[in-house]
Amino acid sequence: MPRVNMETVVFLALGGCAGGFVNGLSGMGTALFALTFFLLKFDPETAVALAALLAVLAGIQGMWVVRGEIRADLRRVLRFILPGLAGVPLGLLLLGRVDADLLRRLIAVSLVLYGGYFGFRKALPRLERPHRWIDRSAGFVGGVMGGLASLSGLVPVIWLSMRGWPRGETRAVLQSFNLVILLFAICGLALKGAYGRETLEAFAVVLPAGIVAAQAGIFVFHRITDAQFQRLLILLCLCLGIGMLLRDALAG
Repeated sequence: MPRVNMETVVFLALGGCAGGFVNGLSGMGTALFALTFFLLKFDPETAVALAALLAVLAGIQGMWVVRGEIRADLRRVLRFILPGLAGVPLGLLLLGRVDADLLRRLIAVSLVLYGGYFGFRKALPRLERPHRWIDRSAGFVGGVMGGLASLSGLVPVIWLSMRGWPRGETRAVLQSFNLVILLFAICGLALKGAYGRETLEAFAVVLPAGIVAAQAGIFVFHRITDAQFQRLLILLCLCLGIGMLLRDALAG
């Protein structure tokens, strides 16, 4: 891990702000935005460890926003969480076999596919049937991605965007799922020694930026409509994915 010098502090703060804001805004996506900055300075395991810890601590604030929706249908939340917990160990196993360049490209392609497909549709599909097995499958894959790259919310958010639930209910599932899955992932990373002294020193920079940015995201969440919230997040994902791919192409 590189020494935490001024340039590194800037990247840590930018990653904390980006990840914290989107977490406060949507209840997911911390790693999608934070890893863009963390992977420029740190190895994949350290970057994921930082992003996972940020997602959990920033996400605690978001849980308070949707506490009523969580209590109203706890069984639905558990339908995603329990399979997700089973997928985390597989993701942790894969983590040590992925290099930083490949991980960035995987994230970028995922963002472009998701944002490109949904970002320009006039109306998103609305699935009325329960589809409980798909809920469980999305939870499992999300758990694998959570262990691999702190991307636990990527597959669930794509699936939930087609369910047509109210914004608060969708966020209740995503926020709870991400918090539990990434907390489990953090335990696995800690057992692998990912949270050494230098990583914790780096997180001391990330946390204040992330907490303040999360509050800003929650502020915006309360002041936009459901349609604005969904469209904004999807287009942000698309722009970020394109930017990451362009940066890799120019660097090559």
